[in-house]
Amino acid sequence: MGFLLFPGFPMACLTSAIEPLRAANEIAGHQVFSWSLVTETGADTAASAGVLFSAETSLAGTDGLDCLFLLSGPEGEFEDPVSGHGRLRYLSRHGATLGAVSGGVFPLARSGVLSGRRCAVHWCYRSAFETAFPDCLAVDRLIVRDGNIHTVSGATAMFDLSLELIGNALGPDAKNEIACLFQHPVIRNGSARQKIPVLQSDRTVDQMPPAVKEAMAIFSENFETPVCIRDVARLAGISPRQLERSFRTATGLSPGEYYRRQRLKAARQMVLYSWDPVSDIAHAVGYASSSTLTLHYRKLYGVTPVQDRKHAFQPPGRRPRQAAPPPPGGL
Repeated sequence: MGFLLFPGFPMACLTSAIEPLRAANEIAGHQVFSWSLVTETGADTAASAGVLFSAETSLAGTDGLDCLFLLSGPEGEFEDPVSGHGRLRYLSRHGATLGAVSGGVFPLARSGVLSGRRCAVHWCYRSAFETAFPDCLAVDRLIVRDGNIHTVSGATAMFDLSLELIGNALGPDAKNEIACLFQHPVIRNGSARQKIPVLQSDRTVDQMPPAVKEAMAIFSENFETPVCIRDVARLAGISPRQLERSFRTATGLSPGEYYRRQRLKAARQMVLYSWDPVSDIAHAVGYASSSTLTLHYRKLYGVTPVQDRKHAFQPPGRRPRQAAPPPPGGL
């Protein structure tokens, strides 16, 4: 198994994959699992926390790997996109399993191997991902397998996948022992849904009252063409007044205000994780003009979209954002 590390990759995704496998080898008393760290050129690279990792090989030297997972932030790019994307497609065609964890799904999608496939995309990137890759089907599951492509939504979901691999190789007893060793309290099925926080609440969407949860689902599926609250209430099976009361009780916001903030939240994902013009982003979240979006955006976030993109925080090790994405390379 190989882990392809991009500059500024989230370190938790790597340790969540490797540490359970290391423990499994110790419990088994022999090497059941092996792994290698890979970078595009074979050079060392730094994680988002600034910790430096030494690569054992370059992407070009990955012959013989049965599985390669991409680890990066959403801005992850190859220095040589044509060669990098071509190498991933070559590995996929020749039987290797390709995977991505968290933001690693972005460079994997840029290679073209996710086209037409289902993939797990972390909720904090989903709007940006769907806008950038409309030919990929993003779902809110922890782990998605589509043929020889495995995508993992985040770090603890990667821990769950490692536990699954351990269970397959060593049995359920070893899987349970290692989960307890790391105090991983619940071994989740990969098909479980992601936990998504509710605005202005310490609860998650799955903990909302049924009608509120249904309304939230309708809102999240209708950013580009907003729906009226009366229609949402009807689809949720309650009156507009009941929906208003239930929403305020659950979130402290009216349905309309919650909906607007969700659309602005989606817009911010696109501002931070895409190169799309603000006018296109405005259209994607149901605003008739970029000026109206900018007005509401500044009111909520204290900065305009342009200012937010310009001054976005970059963890140590990540490359500066580019003005436009590099060419993706042909299929």
